[in-house]
Amino acid sequence: MHINRRTAAITLTAMLLAAAGPTAAQASPATESGAAPSACRPANHTAKITDAPASAGHHHYRVTLTAPRGYGPCELAGSPTDVRFSDHGSQTRLTAGRYGDQHTAVTFGPGHPVHFDIQVPNDARQVSADEASFTLQAPDGQIPGTSFAEGTLKVATGTLIGPLLQGA
Repeated sequence: MHINRRTAAITLTAMLLAAAGPTAAQASPATESGAAPSACRPANHTAKITDAPASAGHHHYRVTLTAPRGYGPCELAGSPTDVRFSDHGSQTRLTAGRYGDQHTAVTFGPGHPVHFDIQVPNDARQVSADEASFTLQAPDGQIPGTSFAEGTLKVATGTLIGPLLQGA
């Protein structure tokens, strides 16, 4: 049986919460101060990879991030960093660069999805993948933790990650 890293991390988190007892059982999105936790934290959003329209010499994929109700909006900026791709749990050796405006901030949260582009050269040797891991950027630095997106794609040397934009 094969388990990808995201499934393993979720299972481990659930086991740790169950073992922690009643104090950890209060897993409500609201904090003690009444403010909702940030949608930008990796545990508080989901991401999906889908095909996007191709351009001259490149295939494109769209990674859409969404946050459920109960989480607070936050600001993101630029392209995600530390992007890695894996296929059935095995990490590829490919890394991705960045392109586009790295300074414009976008608001992300419930009802305000954001997306970024994965641009893959057509003329390079492509490798199949079913998951991307990445670190989101805020206007003032990195968001701690690793986010994961699932979906079928092919990546290659020269793959670039575009900046976060508003909308799904």
